[in-house]
Order: sequence, then C-alpha cells, then structure tokens
Amino acid sequence: QVQLVESGGGLVQAGGSLRLSCAASGRTFSSYAMGWFRQAPGKEREFVAAISWSGAITIYADSVKGRFTISRDNAKNTVYLQMSSLKPEDTAVYYCNAGGAVRNDYYFPSPSWGQGTQVTVSS
Repeated sequence: QVQLVESGGGLVQAGGSLRLSCAASGRTFSSYAMGWFRQAPGKEREFVAAISWSGAITIYADSVKGRFTISRDNAKNTVYLQMSSLKPEDTAVYYCNAGGAVRNDYYFPSPSWGQGTQVTVSS
C-alpha cells in the first residue's frame, strides 16, 4: 500500500497563497490518479481536486476552480496543490489520496490517505 505524507500547510491571510505537497512512496506512483480532499471542523470531508496518472486530466470542485491548481511530478513521486486567493472558508485539514478513480468529473477516493496538513486562512 502506498504511503502518503502531506506538507506545506500553515496560517495565511485571506488573499494569500500556499502550496501543499504530497509525497508518495512506492514504485507505481506514476500509474496512480491522485486527489486532494479537505475537512473543516464539524463538516464532512469534501473533494477539492484530482489529477490523472499522466497529468493530462485535472478536475476541481466548483468552490476552488480558478483559484487552486493541482499538478504532479512523477519523477519525484509528488503531487502538489497550489492554492491562491485563499478565503477563510478554505480553512480545513487537507488530505491527499492515491489510486482513486477519475470518472464523470469526479474523483472516487481509494482507502489510501495521508495524515493531513492544516490550512488556516485568517480574515
């Protein structure tokens, strides 16, 4: 099973930017679709963005379209989430997921999750 480690979270003011990273172990990273989810206090985990194994297909939740960009570097076994124009409602723990299915403009996650990284956006 792939191991995932997220990093890059922190405290930022509204309008600022952060880049999250998710480093994956395993030799088959380049064959996995990857996704980012987030969970705010008292809320269910929600989909944020996903990218196909090749990087050719990216999909986003409506709430982050035009502000967040997902990318991957298969040589480094790492997927990124560049977050710009951050809003207080983006505050959440952000989780990386590996090996899910990209279908019908949605990413269906696998059981492989990272431990999460906290993003806090102050107003």
